[in-house]
Amino acid sequence: MDPDLALVRDHTVYACVMGSRAFGLATDGSDTDRRGVFLAPTPLFWRFEKPPTHVDGPAEEQFSWELERFCELALRTNPNILECLHSPLVEHVTDTGRELLALRDAFLSRQAHTTFVGYALGQHKKLEADVRLHGAPRWKHAMHLLRLLTSCRDLLRTGELTLDVGDQREPLLAVKRGEVSWRDVESWINRLADEADAAATRTPLPPEPDRRRIEDFLFRVRRTSAAAAA
Repeated sequence: MDPDLALVRDHTVYACVMGSRAFGLATDGSDTDRRGVFLAPTPLFWRFEKPPTHVDGPAEEQFSWELERFCELALRTNPNILECLHSPLVEHVTDTGRELLALRDAFLSRQAHTTFVGYALGQHKKLEADVRLHGAPRWKHAMHLLRLLTSCRDLLRTGELTLDVGDQREPLLAVKRGEVSWRDVESWINRLADEADAAATRTPLPPEPDRRRIEDFLFRVRRTSAAAAA
């Protein structure tokens, strides 16, 4: 087996299902998107050729990050990474994975307002370009944009990141089917963005993630891995 794929097979500490199935938006034709985190053994970093920061596979629709890279992205409040830590569909977790999950709150901060909304508005511009060029947006992407903005607003309001869309499932699926006009979708997008902006002014989230807690965790697991190889 390819050595990179072997890292995923042998050293995954956390694996979950993401995408529509985690969001409560799955339909009969939905894919199963799998995401994971692997811990490369510490001695691999002592070589000139370092272990990969991420691996695609071995299964279809499977993608994994090395633990340090995953934490780096989470500290930047990357929406896709933060959502992985909050998936309701966990398929595999080790003791190290449970420690990572216990640190979920350390990654959350007010910076999520900038990253989530910034990403969403970038997607909005792409949808507007589709409308200009083709007369309609990619409706599936419009649905996920609305979902992301809703998640961002609620995170800023409550301090908790929830993936399942709950009672918004049918309205969002109606968007995916193209049953809602682009004008109404744009109005919905703008309302959610305004609500997220308002929530950011009084959010219970801390100003920044707790970088020290994450670094202490990484140092501990790297040291334990090195000791195990001695």
